[in-house]
Amino acid sequence: MGETGDVLAPDRRLPFVFVDDLEVPVLSADDRHHLERVLRLRSGDALTAGDGAGRFRPTRLADPLVIDGDIVALAAPSPAITVAFALTKGDKPELVVQKLVEIGVDRIVPFVAERTVVRWDDTKVTRNVQRWRAIAREAAAQAHRPHLAEVADVTSFGELAARPGAALAHPEGTEAADWGDAFPATVLVGPEGGWSPEEELAVPSWVRVGPHILRAETAALVVATLAVSKR
Repeated sequence: MGETGDVLAPDRRLPFVFVDDLEVPVLSADDRHHLERVLRLRSGDALTAGDGAGRFRPTRLADPLVIDGDIVALAAPSPAITVAFALTKGDKPELVVQKLVEIGVDRIVPFVAERTVVRWDDTKVTRNVQRWRAIAREAAAQAHRPHLAEVADVTSFGELAARPGAALAHPEGTEAADWGDAFPATVLVGPEGGWSPEEELAVPSWVRVGPHILRAETAALVVATLAVSKR
């Protein structure tokens, strides 16, 4: 079967899963457990399988999945939206990643700011990034997003500040409405302690995300919502 671009989105009435190969769509053990034990699907029930790169096709539950239609290929959203968030304690980063994917962010970058309290060793960093990528995949399937959002490795503020067009989420920034179609493609959300003076100087473009002081995780979600609404 060939490919088509006539369909605009996966059928939201059907469960959506990711597979490595749409020509031979094999479910992971976790996805099969979710479909059969949680959603109570039975052999032969319809679902949609995607490859995370904007391609998907109708299938039916079996082992492997039974192909039930052509592959549909969708272009990636444009412009791509990046939200970078400073690391915070506890499970807040998991919430941030999950909700940014659901809202429609394309790239998520965790980073360490000057006032970041969290300091992890390499082992913990690797473990958490792997966990966030799994959460992003689950959130994309739940949201029926054909394109998987990228969760980048933990990086430094300096690397992000050097990117052309980067902006800080800042209470003294320009209102989102005044950015128009030029809303920054990469917005950095700082830690609970705010930006240092040096960080403010490093990135002179600032975006105001609301009239109140927000928690770091809330600010990230507001930034994402504003950016997606401008696309």
